Amino acid sequence: MHTHIMPKHIPKWSEKFGYGGFIHLEHHRQGWARMMQDSKFFREINENCWDGAIRIKEYEQFDTQVQVVCTIPVLFAYWAKPKDCLEVSQFLNDDLADLCARFPKNYLALGTLPMQDTDLAIQELIRCKEIGMKGIQIGSNINDLNLNEEQFFPIFEACQDLGMALMVHPWNMMGKAE
Repeated sequence: MHTHIMPKHIPKWSEKFGYGGFIHLEHHRQGWARMMQDSKFFREINENCWDGAIRIKEYEQFDTQVQVVCTIPVLFAYWAKPKDCLEVSQFLNDDLADLCARFPKNYLALGTLPMQDTDLAIQELIRCKEIGMKGIQIGSNINDLNLNEEQFFPIFEACQDLGMALMVHPWNMMGKAE
């Protein structure tokens, strides 16, 4: 089973990088936060979206012993400048690796990559392997490019060479207007 998790606190990347579109959290009451895209409300979430211990208590009720965790697709940031997306990916991946280090019997992680830049994606893929991740999760298209575009082949080959799983998550579906 794969599930999504995110850091309890996310930097205001829009302020840091100087342009909008990034998600941040507004914690407005105990155990609850609003996911905000700049000043626009995206979704309300509760603490099971960031608290690994709470998630374990919840999933044990369903006789689940291990969860494969990955970031929430809205955080992919494929539209961002490549080096900014790399920084976001590293932040998210470090949080996932920390969760797995704290609860090694309960979680396995799939990282995220700056897929809009092949070299940076491979660099972060290698780092994901080094910090203990079992694979990566990517969106079903990258900035309206299908995954059969040649620029993605080296990333897929690197996954194979490194023994890293690759999960394609539906996101930002193409062809909606057709």
